[in-house]
This record gives sequence, structure tokens and C-alpha cells, in this order.
Amino acid sequence: MAEPTVLSERARNLKQRGLLEFKKFMAIFLYLWVVFALLSIHETIIRAQHGLDYEAHTFAVINAFIFAKVLLVGEHFRLGTRFKHKPLIYPVLYKCLVFSVLLTGFHIVEKIVAGVIGGETLSQGLANVDGRTLISIVSMSTLAFVMLIPFFAFRELGQLIGQEELRSLFLGHRGMSDVGKPVSTVPKIEERKPLAK
Repeated sequence: MAEPTVLSERARNLKQRGLLEFKKFMAIFLYLWVVFALLSIHETIIRAQHGLDYEAHTFAVINAFIFAKVLLVGEHFRLGTRFKHKPLIYPVLYKCLVFSVLLTGFHIVEKIVAGVIGGETLSQGLANVDGRTLISIVSMSTLAFVMLIPFFAFRELGQLIGQEELRSLFLGHRGMSDVGKPVSTVPKIEERKPLAK
């Protein structure tokens, strides 16, 4: 009798963990999609095109999906946790550096793969990473570094004070949490009681 209960409890725990991981993945995906879409718009503006480069925006969605998974795997293997016992600014900036370098590597591979799919050979795809492309890649990687700062700041803060507490502070009623409550310096005025006649 106890065995089916244990199995159902394990299944429930597995389902809850799967749902939690899916929510984390979707949050990361949506944030990264915005980041990559902004980078694509930036690249479109630099190229001074008259319309939006829909191919670049397609790559933004694909990159966000792939990089969200890479980020979750990187977190699972504790990538970028070198300064976790230092003040929050250190682990945030270090993770931004590590993951923007990773992003830059993926961006270079993407350029090469896009060239190969477009009919170029692998050596031609590598040759396309020239001076102009390198300036674009450095620019994109710098933008990615800066855009990842709020993402990792919220993640680190959530780990420090708890995800539910952080969510409550940002999305819930402020009265739900003791952390972050503004301390009023103005004394409360008591309501006047009606005078007895």
C-alpha cells in the first residue's frame, strides 16, 4: 500500500520540478529574446537597411531558445560561480562576462553556419569573419554584456533573498513582504474621534 503512495509522491515532485524548470526556461527565453531582438535591430540600424532584417530576427528567436538552454545547463554545472561569496556586483559582472563570451562564440559559429547554409564552404565562412565582422561581434558582445547585467542581478538577488520574496517585491503587494518596505518618517495621525455631546 505504501509503494503506490511513494510513487505518486515522486511523480508529483517530478512534475513540480519539471514545471519549475519550464517556468525558469521561459523567463530566460523571453528575456534573451528581447536582448537578441534588440541586438538584431541594432545590427539592422548599423547596416542602414530600409526595412527590418527578418532573417536576423528569426536568428534572434533561435538564439534565444538555444542560449536559454545553454544558460540553464551552465547554471546546472555552476558556470560563472567563481565569486559567489563576494559582494553581489562581482558574481553579476563575472557571469555577464562569462556568458557574453559564450554568446560571442555562438554568434561566430552562427555566422559560419549561415554562410555554409547559404552555399559557402567552411573556409569561406571562416574568412567572412573579417575586420568589419569582428567590430560587429565586439559591439554585439559589449551590448550583450550590458544587457545581461539586470538579468543576472535579478537572478543573484533572487538566490540571495529567495525567488518568491523577489517576485513578491516586484509583482505582488508591497504589504506581503517585510523586506524592502519603506520606513515612514512621518508620524501617523490618529483619526479624530467624534466629541461626545
